[in-house]
Amino acid sequence: MTDLLTAEELDTAMAELAPLGWTVVEDGIALSRQFKFADFPTALGWMVRMGVHAEKLNHHPDWTNVYNRVDVRLSTHDAGGLTALDVKLARKMSA
Repeated sequence: MTDLLTAEELDTAMAELAPLGWTVVEDGIALSRQFKFADFPTALGWMVRMGVHAEKLNHHPDWTNVYNRVDVRLSTHDAGGLTALDVKLARKMSA
């Protein structure tokens, strides 16, 4: 199992992720961000690319798609909160 981020590690990660649009939600157990794209095919293409990356990490996001918008929630379910995997995937999604 992956270790939960300490408060200091989360603060350090959020110093990088907050300017990219990520927020900490659910009393600190998840990261959330909304991505907007030009249209549905672009949003879907991004989801496929990020899905491949998530599969390689064996770390899968909770997400929804409506037309050009993808709402993402990241949390490591088996750890019960945020881990380095969530931060790594958030960075990749924001790149």
